[in-house]
Parts: sequence; C-alpha cells; structure tokens
Amino acid sequence: MKKSLLTLLAVAAMSTTALAADVKPALVYGTGGKFDKSFNEAAYNGAEKFKAETGIAYRDFEPTGDTQGEQAIRNFASRGFNPVVAVSFAWTSAIEKVAAEFPDTKFIIVDSVVDKPNVRSVVYKEEEGSYLVGILAGMASKTGKVGFVGGMDIPLIRKFECGYEQGARAAKANVEVFQNMTGTTGAAWNDPVRGGELTKNQIDQGADVIYAAAGATGLGVLQTAADNKKLSIGVDSNQNHLHPGSVLTSMVKRVDLAVYNAYIDTKNDKFTGGVQALGVKEEGVGAAIDDNNKSLITPEMQAAVDKAKADIIAGTVKVHDYTSDNACPK
Repeated sequence: MKKSLLTLLAVAAMSTTALAADVKPALVYGTGGKFDKSFNEAAYNGAEKFKAETGIAYRDFEPTGDTQGEQAIRNFASRGFNPVVAVSFAWTSAIEKVAAEFPDTKFIIVDSVVDKPNVRSVVYKEEEGSYLVGILAGMASKTGKVGFVGGMDIPLIRKFECGYEQGARAAKANVEVFQNMTGTTGAAWNDPVRGGELTKNQIDQGADVIYAAAGATGLGVLQTAADNKKLSIGVDSNQNHLHPGSVLTSMVKRVDLAVYNAYIDTKNDKFTGGVQALGVKEEGVGAAIDDNNKSLITPEMQAAVDKAKADIIAGTVKVHDYTSDNACPK
C-alpha cells in the first residue's frame, strides 16, 4: 500500500513537471510596435511579469503588416509554442484558421471573439473606462470644448469615442466634442506626426483637453497638447508619466492582465476558452490617478469619478456600447 502511494505521488510529480515544461508562451503584437507606450506595451508588461515570477521565458514578434501576423501565429504554433497570444482584432481570421489547424494548442486573442474550444477571447468595455475619463475632461475643460483623436477608423475605436463623449456630456451638458480618426489602415496606429497635426487643429478650434486612442500615434497627441499648454488623456497603458502635469489622466485598459492570466492559467492547468469581458466592475478598465497627475484632479473630480464607477457597477449608469448599433447617443 505504502509503495503504491509512493508510486502515485511520483507519477503526480512527474505529471506536474511535464505540465510546467509544456508551457512555452508566445506573443504576437498588433502593428504599432512593441514599445508604443500604449496597447502593445501593456501586453509586453504582462508577459514580462509572468517571466519575472516564474522564470519561464517567452518569445514575441512585432508584425509590420497584416500578413506577418498570421505567419507568426502559425509559426509559433507549429514550433510547439503554447499558449499563443495574439494582441489585436487584426488577427481574428488568423486565429480562426490556425486554432483549427492546431486543436491542442491554446490561443488567446485580445479585442475580438473567436468561437473555438481552444481559444480564449478577451474583450474590454472600453466605453466604461472612456466614460470615466470623459467626466474628468468635461470637468477640467475651461473652454467647454474637448477633443478625441482615434487611430484606425473602426467600430472598436468609435467605442472609445462614444463612451468619452457620454462622460463629457454627463459632466457638462453643453460640452462640444471634436473628433478625428487618423486613418483606415494599420498605419494609423503608428503616425505620431499626423496625431500631432490633428491635435493642433482641435486646439485651434478651442479644445483644451484631447483624448488619444491611437496607439503610438497618440504620442504625438500628448506631445502637441503639452507643447500648447493643453491637457491630454492617454490610453491603454498609464501614460501620465510621459508629460507630468499635462496628461490629465489615462484610460487604462489592462491588456497586461489578459496576457499574464493566459500564461499563468496555462501553467497551472486552469486555462479556459470562451469570452472574457472586462469592464469597470472587473477592474479591466479605469482612469489612472497617480503622483504625475494628482495635482490636476480636484476633490470634486475624484468624487465624480468614484460615483460614476459605483453607478456603473451598480447598473444605475449604463454606458452605451457603440458596437451594439454603430451609433452614439447625442
């Protein structure tokens, strides 16, 4: 009996070791560069956290075009990487194809939904986080005019803008909201010069707070706002530190959690497929307040954000999701 128990324990230990050895993480970014200070960099930070905690290395790839993304995802899967995280809606069709080809590999896609048993789809309620920063924008604006600069003109980015507009109007009913999208291709995520031009145009029209939801393009938005002594709002990662005293807040979208959780769940044999939708309640989105911007946030502004968060969680405030009907209430 004792010998049998020891044998079982040994087998269990071997199984655990084998399981840990099977974790060979990979990460494919969106087409904006790994160090965009925003969306992709948040994913990188999640992978780095996993590596620091576990000592397990990962491989990553920065596509410069749409075709490279599918090639990288398939290449990682064919070389035994598991799980493979694809950070961008742009890789939806690629994940659909490759996940079917490699049913034993676990895949994670961020910002899109792929209905496969071996795929975890992580989506965010960007409208809720954008509503919170919109409240701050409306309260901070002295001109009653605020701006929004988006990256690629797609429903996902319209979702940011719509939530922001709703929040700004909740704070100041007659606020005027200017909006521009940078482009219609993946290049729109990595054009800070154009982001700066659009920001200057909005400032010339009277906007004194501009929200960027544009990946690396947003760096031009934040820089131009700072140069013109206006306020900006960062996105995805906490960008408050880039221009302390000029960045009013950042709409933090916890892409790092999607990556970290995918890796750690696979390591611990707790991976599940299906859809995870992360909003204010799940702490997947929020407004960043730290030492770099706290001087810009009055007690009244903090109280308004806290109340809005509580109301969203309670369901008494329902922020409209642009993607539900491709419309934004006015």
